[in-house]
Order: sequence, then C-alpha cells, then structure tokens
Amino acid sequence: MTAQAGLAGRTYVVTGSASGIGAATAALLRERGAEVIGCDLDKADVEADLSTPEGRRSLIDQVTAYGSVDAVLAIAGGGKTGLLETNYFGAVATLEGLRPLLARSPAPRAVAVSSTSSLASADDRIVQACLDGDEAAAVAYLADDSTAGGPTGGYGIAKRALNRWVRRTAPTDAWAGTGIALNVVAPGVVDTPAAAWIFADDEVRRTVESAAPQPFGGFPGRPEWVAELICWLASVENRFVTGQIIFADGGSEAVAVGDHHWR
Repeated sequence: MTAQAGLAGRTYVVTGSASGIGAATAALLRERGAEVIGCDLDKADVEADLSTPEGRRSLIDQVTAYGSVDAVLAIAGGGKTGLLETNYFGAVATLEGLRPLLARSPAPRAVAVSSTSSLASADDRIVQACLDGDEAAAVAYLADDSTAGGPTGGYGIAKRALNRWVRRTAPTDAWAGTGIALNVVAPGVVDTPAAAWIFADDEVRRTVESAAPQPFGGFPGRPEWVAELICWLASVENRFVTGQIIFADGGSEAVAVGDHHWR
C-alpha cells in the first residue's frame, strides 16, 4: 500500500462499495492510505437499501456511529428497479444526511455519481418533482409516462435531476460556505455489473456504442479510470472545484453536445 497526499489518513463513506465503480473507488482509496466505510445492500460495513426512506435513515444512523468523516461519495445506483428512489432520492438523502458529519472535517468533500444518460431528454414534471423532494409524485409520474422509456429513461431522468440538484446546492452557504466541495462525476459506458446487459448481446453493444461513442479510451471504459477522478475531487488537493458536472466518458458528452454551451 502506498499512501498518497490528499487521501491518506482521511475517512471516506462510499455507497455502492460492493461492485462496479464503487468497489473500484473503495479499493483505490484503501490502497492509498484512506479509511473506507463501505455501504451497500450487502457485503459492506454498512448494509442499507437506499431505495427506501427506512434504508436511508439506517445508513445515516450507522455511518453516524462511526463519528466524523472527511468525504461522502454517493456512488450507489441502479438501472433496473427503484430508478428514482435510489439514483436521486437515495443519493440526495445520503449527501444531506451526512453533511453535519462532513462539517467537522478540516477538508470536507462530497461527490455524486451521475451518467451520460442524464443528457437524454426528460419529462420536466418528473425532474421538478425530484427537485421539490416529492418522491411519491415523481414515482407516479414516471409510472404514468410512456415516453420515459423503461429502465434507461427513468435512470437518465434521475441522474439529470441529480445534476441539477448539485448545481443548485454546491454554491450555497450550507455547502461551499462551510468549505464542503460538492461535485458530480458522470461516467459514460463502463464495464460494470450494472452495464452487463449492454455487453450480453452484440447487437445491443453495437447500437449503444454507435449512439454514444467514446473516442478516447474506448468502449467500454474501466471502473478504475472513473475512480481516479472521484478520488481526486474528494481529496484535500481539490481546493477550488465545486458545483461541476464532470463527464468521465471518453469524449461521449463532447460528441453529443459539441460546443453548444459556448455559442
């Protein structure tokens, strides 16, 4: 194990730590001298289901018992069930619920994981219900919206709402004003168990790769590549970056959006 400045000696909460990007991030942090409190449905230090209000409260209570933490990495998500519940409401509840613990750290950091799926068009009613904190309405709208398009559509809507929540929240007195950096990392298609359905069928893989090309790094990306960025954003070395949606996607967002934001 090699300790690394900016990570060593710090305590990190990592949700989704049992697989995929969460597991890669937890492993990288431990290798570099950090203490990790892993959180997941099972096989973790803290076992809780972020798709339910009870599970979210359980996670907050269990982590709080550890004492102060230096960073919260809200990586847990899913692409099949509980799309809004886990990917938006679970992530926000984790970040907000653990913010008081972060405030005790001399260098508090927080990172949420989104996706390039957040670039897809979305039902504004669902996004707004998420931002309003109205979980029942958001879930009902999604169930009634035939244009949401199943798992990927709901997943993208949840991540889009998460991006907007971070943009609104990061510069506020409660976060930036208390020294907490809050950012989003939005991966492209990465080789994780959650994305296995893409690679199980050659035609599906070709379709997805054509729709979302990743010219730098290839298709799919590796979880540890995304983990490197998450770890830096959550380190002491990040002194000036907050409120950003950073796409770790091999250039997929740049292909899709081009220079639109700068016109």
